[in-house]
Amino acid sequence: MKRNVWVFGLISGLLVSLFMICSIAWCYSTGKYEGNMFVGYAGMLISFSLVFVGVKNYRDKFNGGFITFGQALKMAFLISLVASTCYVVAWLIDYYVFIPDFMEKLSAASLEKAQHSGLSPAALAKKTAEIAKAKEIYSTPAGVILFTYLEISPVAILVPFITALILQKKNKAGDFATA
Repeated sequence: MKRNVWVFGLISGLLVSLFMICSIAWCYSTGKYEGNMFVGYAGMLISFSLVFVGVKNYRDKFNGGFITFGQALKMAFLISLVASTCYVVAWLIDYYVFIPDFMEKLSAASLEKAQHSGLSPAALAKKTAEIAKAKEIYSTPAGVILFTYLEISPVAILVPFITALILQKKNKAGDFATA
């Protein structure tokens, strides 16, 4: 099980990191920071499809074709954790080494969008305060790590549950495998 977790987690992590680096490079070079969320989450879903593949591989090749919901969920979460950690590490390197002013540019773009959206002065002040607070949190490595894990967590949580529901398989006696 450990080998499957590491192999599929690292491959998934590499893929999700490459998607992220390419999309961030595009945002950074074009100055277009809006509308990239769909592409980012689509890339995460594609990359996290390896969670399903990893659990199915373990169930079919190493566990006699059977796996309980709990076993599948545990393995899927571990694969997701490895992939998510790769994503966070890749972002830390990209952010601190190659684009340390990314948050400044993103904040400026978000503020400009808010100013041109027709918000009331009170709503604009609230949005400005939210952007300032996010920049403040993002000014520390712990804040960057927290935000980055939070960014990938919806996919990293949802995919393991779906995977476990689909791949759980009872043996012929009607009991789940215990191996």
